[in-house]
Amino acid sequence: MEGARSEGDELIADYVDCLMSLDTNARPGQNDSLILEAPVVEGAADVTVGGGAEMDVMNGFAPSEDPKEPVLGMTFDSDEAAKEFYNEYARRLGFPFRVGRSRRSKGTEEFVVMKRFVCSREGMYRKKQTSSDEATKKRERMSMREGCNAMMEVVRESDHWVVSKLEKAHNHELGTCSKVGYLRARGLLAASEKVTMVSPDGMACLRQNVLGEGGDSQGLLDYLKKMQANDPAFFHAVQVDKNGCVVNVFWADSRAKAGYRHFGDAVTFDTTYKKNKYMMPFVTFSGVNHHLQPVMFGCALLMEETEFSLVWLFETWLAAMGGKAPRSLVTDQNRAMKAAVEKVFPNSCHRFCKWNILSRTKQKLSHAYTEHPTLKDELESCVHESETISTFESTWSSIIDKYDLRKNSWLQAIYNIREKWVPLYLMDTFFAEISPTQKLETMNDFYKKYFNTKTTLEVFLNQFDLSMASRYEDEAKADMDAYLNKATTKTASLIEKQAASTYTKAVFTKFQEEFTESLGYIIQKTKDGCMSKYSITKDEDPSDTFYVTYNASNKMANCSCKYFQFSGILCRHILGVYIIVDPRTLPPDYFLKRWTRKARDDDEDLLQDNNNNHHEDSSQSIMSRYNVLCADAIRCAEKGSGSEAVYKAAKDIIQKAYEEIIAYERNPGREAQRDAININEDVTVDDTMNDQSMPDSGRKGDAAIMWSWNIGRN
Repeated sequence: MEGARSEGDELIADYVDCLMSLDTNARPGQNDSLILEAPVVEGAADVTVGGGAEMDVMNGFAPSEDPKEPVLGMTFDSDEAAKEFYNEYARRLGFPFRVGRSRRSKGTEEFVVMKRFVCSREGMYRKKQTSSDEATKKRERMSMREGCNAMMEVVRESDHWVVSKLEKAHNHELGTCSKVGYLRARGLLAASEKVTMVSPDGMACLRQNVLGEGGDSQGLLDYLKKMQANDPAFFHAVQVDKNGCVVNVFWADSRAKAGYRHFGDAVTFDTTYKKNKYMMPFVTFSGVNHHLQPVMFGCALLMEETEFSLVWLFETWLAAMGGKAPRSLVTDQNRAMKAAVEKVFPNSCHRFCKWNILSRTKQKLSHAYTEHPTLKDELESCVHESETISTFESTWSSIIDKYDLRKNSWLQAIYNIREKWVPLYLMDTFFAEISPTQKLETMNDFYKKYFNTKTTLEVFLNQFDLSMASRYEDEAKADMDAYLNKATTKTASLIEKQAASTYTKAVFTKFQEEFTESLGYIIQKTKDGCMSKYSITKDEDPSDTFYVTYNASNKMANCSCKYFQFSGILCRHILGVYIIVDPRTLPPDYFLKRWTRKARDDDEDLLQDNNNNHHEDSSQSIMSRYNVLCADAIRCAEKGSGSEAVYKAAKDIIQKAYEEIIAYERNPGREAQRDAININEDVTVDDTMNDQSMPDSGRKGDAAIMWSWNIGRN
């Protein structure tokens, strides 16, 4: 029912309420967005703050008389909670603020003990003395400082923070400049940009360009046009508001589409730009390839992380990827994200990113981590290394008791929603994670390498393209290495040899680890028959027992750990049983193509599936027919670029196919009796070129390449 709330929704609400202040450098959220759709209601019960997450900032505060106004003695769980409270207070009144001063403790273990939040007009501007040469190089920037004394100071007392100093009076008008300081302080608005600022007391519309230091929206459009010209299968979409202003932009090239076709079963939506207030609002869809390398499925400039914008972005991306949703999707956690995912990906398993939660746990428990240096490792080990749910829950409980953290609201909140982010509770869904500590490069890592506050949009996009080119080169090198160099086995087992010849090196290394670990388990048969059962335990840790069911008729097995369903690689428990019952080879169903050396090879099944999926649509719209032909062309490009010899042959064949299409277009009745145009020509590749460019396996039989191009009638 529409009005009912499930237990999961209640847990999400508990979690979000405890997220207050953790996105300290987040972008504006729904009510603090880049468009002020309506005035802020002073009497509203709930308030939304930055980061795209809807957070009840009133939870966790001791005073109950008027939590919207700061008062001396008010307490907070952390300095970040105090900052978020003051941020909301400043936004409501209409003034920008900043951290004016902070103080750290003395000693070997330094940590923050005081923070002072001041109005951005605090202090007086002192013009620096510069030479005439320097003056010509630097433009004069307008200062906001007017000597305002408004501020709130909080100090650490034991496990909480208390307001020790407070000044609420301002010496300037409020409600007219709250957005300018916020945007410019976060690198979203250049000092030279002219924008219309309005008071929250009236109906207003605020729109500014966040596309780099110069607000180069035209530069972005030029970039998209250039990409489209260089890549006919390039896809892009621009969302504009009612005033024709750019809101969000998405794009994906042909390589992103091809990557999704092979590895799009598990997707991560990366919004880690929010970790740094100076980052561009650049988000990506990504996954992992057969070499355990990151692969890109599309990217966007997301100016507003609201439910409306996220739904538009998700639907646009899904259309660009052919309408096939991923089996699993990992995102950051907030209500707008959760709602958008439920609308666009109702059948995909949605999981919160555990790395983001662990990162925020470090931020939230900074004081406890300082007092107990082993706490961080113990919590992360509990999440990463627990092999069963019972072990995780008992270990978590013992850690909480050990460090007296039962009353910690943050830990309680993330434990309440453990089924949304702890992998053990989601093992029945494929996430392409073959290691509990597997962590791919995020956009935050990219920003740290290549981005600063002076980086223009043009430079950023060029650097991003170079980074993507480097990734494709790394994949090509890994492909070549897998082809030329065989993986080293540790045993004489035929199972290990079978895996070594099938998997890529990176994946085989993980399989080999599972295979060798299987030798250290005690396996006991508990039930005979066609469906036999086994219990598996380890010598040094008999507390965790796993159960494997083996079907002798089809030689398939299932394990209670569900590692194969989660990662796509057989677990050590099933491998231990196979060594006992059938030590020769594994059923081919256990070798997922996405992990093998042939992951990017399009077999007949894929081609047939593509034809079946698009047969009806292709007769209905130009875009559908265009997408189908682009997919065919991309497959030709992937095969044709393997070597110089194949490239020349492919160019010749495609040119002839193009000429046939033009001829058919000019005189469609010329060959109406034929169901298709068939080009079946033997293109002989010079033997010398073969020797130079093609591997030995490519020179078996005749030195000829046979291509067939079939274009069906609509």
